[in-house]
Amino acid sequence: MSTYQKAKVQLKSSPKVWFITGVAGFIGSNLLETLLQLNQRVIGLDNFSTGFHANLEEVKSALTKAQWQRFRFVEGDIGDYELCLDLLNGVDYVLHQAALGSVPRSIANPINTNTANITGFLNILNASKEVGVKSFTFAASSSTYGDHPALPKVEENIGAPLSPYAVTKYVNELYADVFYKTYNFNSVGLRYFNVFGKRQNPNGAYAAVIPKWIESVLVNEDVLINGDGETSRDFCYIRNVIQANILVATSGQDGAQIYNVAVGDQTSLNELIEIIKSNLGARNYLHTGQIRYQDFRAGDVRHSRADISKIKDHLGYKPMHTVRDGLTEAISWYIDKHANG
Repeated sequence: MSTYQKAKVQLKSSPKVWFITGVAGFIGSNLLETLLQLNQRVIGLDNFSTGFHANLEEVKSALTKAQWQRFRFVEGDIGDYELCLDLLNGVDYVLHQAALGSVPRSIANPINTNTANITGFLNILNASKEVGVKSFTFAASSSTYGDHPALPKVEENIGAPLSPYAVTKYVNELYADVFYKTYNFNSVGLRYFNVFGKRQNPNGAYAAVIPKWIESVLVNEDVLINGDGETSRDFCYIRNVIQANILVATSGQDGAQIYNVAVGDQTSLNELIEIIKSNLGARNYLHTGQIRYQDFRAGDVRHSRADISKIKDHLGYKPMHTVRDGLTEAISWYIDKHANG
């Protein structure tokens, strides 16, 4: 039995109270679904700045009535400190996922990004410390590696940030470290590498590349690639991220720990679009649109690949899905959504 399977058995035998920020978002709603399937109690907070009511409705439809009744949703903002303090009373585990993501969004509006990602983070962190939660896990980011050229990316080696978003995620790590040194409050930051999967929004100016390209191929539109297509990323399927969050929360980590969460592989954008086209083509979605290359995007790193040995050695993390495995599952979800409007 894997470490992850043991953690799930442990949770089923001893239900806890979890608090998820950004619960109506892509990652938050997937964490919610898994935890409720494990018969946990969950309190969720979201202001719908990037999350959707439809995500919560979809989670509800996947559960039994008894499982859904273990969920309490509160519409509110992590910027409201008193609300955070109130909701965290009696909580065992915190999974802080709320943030304004996207490098381009942060370049367009650094003030909003700072407010959500730094002030909001500090509110949740301090409130969690005040009520004495057992475990505090937060969504960090691979953007923290900045301009450090080495591959693979190792937790202790970072460079200068390349965007306001990267600055905010690094500040989160600094605050977490200071809270351990000053207040002896333990926390774990998970540096996500290009997470993808069901319920990731394909629309809008700041949509991630995988859902955007799947949608473009489904409707037979041109696919836009920033740069020459040789930019590469360590694309990580959502189920791997869920595994990492549960392992961290239940492991009783001491200190202010940081872990990479990824597959430990690298896929270029040119390779990625071919995988997507091939997968959809096998399902009779033939793409006859053009692949159009445009300027490189400001604030982006050229290549990214994670060293995941630390989280594997410390927690028994083992990625369950490669990028191809994850795309097969994700594309099935997008096809269903496309067919049903």
